[in-house]
Order: sequence, then C-alpha cells, then structure tokens
Amino acid sequence: FAQDRVYKAMDHGGHLCVMASEESEDLIRIPAPYKKGKYVLHFDPLDGSSNIDANVTIGTIFSIHRRVSGPPGSDGTLEDCLQPGRNQVCAGYVVYGPSTMLVYTARNGVHGFTLDPSVGEFILSHENIRMPARGKYYSINEGNEAAWEEGTRAYIRHLKQKDAATGRPYGLRYVGSLVADFHRTLLYGGIFLYPASPKPKLRLLYEAAPMALLAEQAGGKASTGREPILDVQPASLHQRVPLILGSPGDVEAYEAFLRR
Repeated sequence: FAQDRVYKAMDHGGHLCVMASEESEDLIRIPAPYKKGKYVLHFDPLDGSSNIDANVTIGTIFSIHRRVSGPPGSDGTLEDCLQPGRNQVCAGYVVYGPSTMLVYTARNGVHGFTLDPSVGEFILSHENIRMPARGKYYSINEGNEAAWEEGTRAYIRHLKQKDAATGRPYGLRYVGSLVADFHRTLLYGGIFLYPASPKPKLRLLYEAAPMALLAEQAGGKASTGREPILDVQPASLHQRVPLILGSPGDVEAYEAFLRR
C-alpha cells in the first residue's frame, strides 16, 4: 500500500526521470504519457514494517539525486540511480509515531515539520536540528553479539563500563525501526550501530545514504565503520552496507575500536 501511494503521488509531476524502491526489484519507470524531469527518487516506502502489528513507530525514507545521463526529457537509467550518497541534493524521512513528522535536508541544515491535523499542514517545529557532539545512548541489536567482530564487542563493553568523567555507562535504546532509532539519535545524540556482522542488513540507497546525509548535515557522522557512508559507490540497486551513525565523538570512538 505504501509503495503504491508513493508511486502514484510521484509518477506524474514532471520532476522525476526514474524511481527506485526497496520494495521493487528493478527500476520504476515514469509512465509514457508524463513528462520526464531531471531528478531521481529513491525511497523505502515503509521502514520498520515488521513492527506494524505491535503499533511501533515506523516511517518512510527518501533520497533525491540529479540525473547524470541522457538528454532532458528522456527516461532515467541505472547510471542515474547508482550514485554515491555524496551526490544527494535532498534526503529525509516521515516518521509515524505519537505525532507525524517530516524531517529533511536540502544540504542547508536539517529541519523538522510536525503535522497539525487540525489544519492539515506540516508546521516547522524543529528548525536547524543539531546533533550533540556526544550522547548518552547506544542502539544496537545485542542478539547478534555472538557474530560481532571483536572491535564491535569491545566497544559495546566499553559503553557499559562506569566512568563518570566520560558519561558512561550509556543507556541502551533499540526499537528495530531505523527511522525511530535514527530520529531519537538525531535529537538526543549517541550512536546507532548495525555492523557488518553477522552480515549487512540495511540498504545503501534507500536507508543508509539518506540517513547519512541527514546525520552529516546535523553535525553528526555516518560510517561503515571504516569509511564514510556518503563515499560508498553503489554497485547494485539493493546493495547492503554496515551503518554506524550518530554523534561525531561516538562514531569516531567506534571507528578507533575497529582499527585496533
């Protein structure tokens, strides 16, 4: 349902030359009667959908690039879609929770708009969001601990140790919806981790890259643990990558544990 809603809202406006979705194996073409534009849309129509029946916060994630191939007015291509996150012109998400919020960046800071149902409009409620330099929460699926590499295991042990000077121990917060976990981290700081072990889960184009741009625009960092997410060159539409993002001091500390 969410996939169909996004597609039908975006297929006829004349701004897009092609779309790609986490829920679609191949490129999503713009129907023939409609004008082809200069932008490419990637989207995850319903992030955290396994949580729907438990009434847990979920969301929609989107990413926009400028096309890089073909003459104006022509169909978009795979080349247009397989661009690194550094080329994004806009990214954001809608979070469906106790309130509905649109959070986005057009590379000029990160801004949040809350839906006011009484007037049917999104009202600017969080202007120029800045992620704290350090946080006090970490977010990771600890059920995968047996498969983590030693650097990840050592870092999580470090966060659990008591040290008032560095604000440890950190508290654990893990929802299991990327939108929900990122939104909390964006506002309060700390670190979200979905490392490569046992294997990467999150998709580069629809989840990792847009969240990475938001993190960096808010003063945070986003990494695979070894390189910036925004510098990863996509090799396929559904490529998966490790994702570590959050406060710059926390992400840098994790990267240092991996280098050891």
